Amino acid sequence: MALLSAMKMVLAGAPPSDTDRERTLLRRARTGDPAAFRWLFERHAAGVWRFLKDLLRDEAAADEATQETFVRAHARLGALRDEDRLGAWLLGIARHVYLESLRHRGAHVDMDDEVHGSQVEAMLPTPTPEDLLLDRELEGLLAGALGTLREDRRAALLLRIDHGLPYEEISAVMGWSLQKVKNEIHRARLQLREHLAAHVGGHS
Repeated sequence: MALLSAMKMVLAGAPPSDTDRERTLLRRARTGDPAAFRWLFERHAAGVWRFLKDLLRDEAAADEATQETFVRAHARLGALRDEDRLGAWLLGIARHVYLESLRHRGAHVDMDDEVHGSQVEAMLPTPTPEDLLLDRELEGLLAGALGTLREDRRAALLLRIDHGLPYEEISAVMGWSLQKVKNEIHRARLQLREHLAAHVGGHS
């Protein structure tokens, strides 16, 4: 039910999860402490896996991609400049692993789709957390709605609503300007609202 919980944050971010303990263990992991890296893995693996599963839409592929993400992270810990952004850094690696998997499969990613209708937000009802939680079947509908978003837009939205990253960190993960991050997440929200409008409207 993580996706449903995440959708509570469609219009709001999540608080940061960094702790002093994480920073301490990160420093120890950089010196080669396997127990410290294992703790970091256990803390972040579920979020990385969820991000990759939502992008790949395949649990087995997400398993493999998560493992590859942490193999790369272990080898590159010295390259992490900001200890308070470990989570975002890991998600950035995960996204690169995902994009590589698409290239290996010869998949085509549409980078040019647009939101249909310039007045969508004004015309459609805005789902509230209560609306979303009323119907357990909506979880599948949400997954389908996310699947209608192009790859990069979906990734940016997931980083915001599911992982609670601030726009600045999403900018670093995606390699976009801050304004582009805001624009793409806004458009993604409109597309989700359009996709969900008929279903959510039934609960009014």
